Amino acid sequence: MTGQIDWIQFAAVEMRVGRVVSVEDFPEARVPAWKLEIDFGVEIGRKWSSAQITNYPRAELEDTLVVAVVNFPPKRIGPFTSEVLVLGALDDELGVVLLRPDRDAAPGDRIA
Repeated sequence: MTGQIDWIQFAAVEMRVGRVVSVEDFPEARVPAWKLEIDFGVEIGRKWSSAQITNYPRAELEDTLVVAVVNFPPKRIGPFTSEVLVLGALDDELGVVLLRPDRDAAPGDRIA
């Protein structure tokens, strides 16, 4: 554990459910990654993310739900701008394990 935060700090991190609508190759990335287009519903719309989750095949990612932080500033990664951070657990053997709702949730639903 790296230290405690208070509820105000936690509330400042806006996490939302999104649906991956497309997965593209990202050969320019220094660390293998996919470019994901994610639909967060009408309030937020579609956003792009560079995600180091190449342990997931493209077909498994397309049309799946993910959880992402949507209020970080955009981050430039080579020629690409990543707008959201897709969340996952770091596993020494498996790599990144995506955090996903265990039931259907609507794109844009808040994580609380």
